[in-house]
Amino acid sequence: MKDYQLGFISNEDIFAHVKETVGLYRRCINLADFNRNIIDPVKLTFDAKIYGMGIEETIEAECIRQIDKSNTNHIGYFHQNLFRYAGRGWEVPASGFDVINRERHIFAELKNKHNTMNSRAADSVYRHMQDKILHDDRAVCMLVEVIAPHSRDDKWVFDGLSHEKIRRVSIDKFYSIVFGDGEAFFKLCRRLPEILDDVLAATERGGIKNSVKDELLRLSPDIFKSLYLLAFKTYDGFNAL
Repeated sequence: MKDYQLGFISNEDIFAHVKETVGLYRRCINLADFNRNIIDPVKLTFDAKIYGMGIEETIEAECIRQIDKSNTNHIGYFHQNLFRYAGRGWEVPASGFDVINRERHIFAELKNKHNTMNSRAADSVYRHMQDKILHDDRAVCMLVEVIAPHSRDDKWVFDGLSHEKIRRVSIDKFYSIVFGDGEAFFKLCRRLPEILDDVLAATERGGIKNSVKDELLRLSPDIFKSLYLLAFKTYDGFNAL
């Protein structure tokens, strides 16, 4: 096993965790997937004309967008479940908070970006944390953000409310709390491309299998026609296409 020189997690564990995340990644799309939520051919027509792309290139871009949306959830899995390997009382429970340490009375919710929660979701999380510190006077609750505006470990001020034990923490500071290494997150990011290369080489996985264009061409050599009939084939006039 190659030595990735991370220090806070073993080479075997980080390789296994990256491999598991790669296994979850969506790498293929067909016409049924592409049109699962009924594609909007009018928008794709605007996109193609305004951005100066051919319709095939526009369809390819939409396929990548859909795949990317699916894979964003798997990156959340990567961030959360890495803490299964932390030891020293750190857990990733099946429900409730995302990451906890009962011995240290730390309870964390993880978010990928600082601006992804709407006010209703933020209110729910904040109330959950208020309830925890109400019933456990030693508890410290943390909203941990992978992509925060800046490195921080501050009181979370929400809707005029704040409490010293309800914190808003960037992922680098949380790694420091969990692993006792202030540069642990930096070390992971620095080594991640190499680890991914090794995982992909070992699993022979990579690339995207995309049959959408070929399936549209089988419906009609005119891709615009095939695209519009996906959404509008029962609409008046479209049976003439």
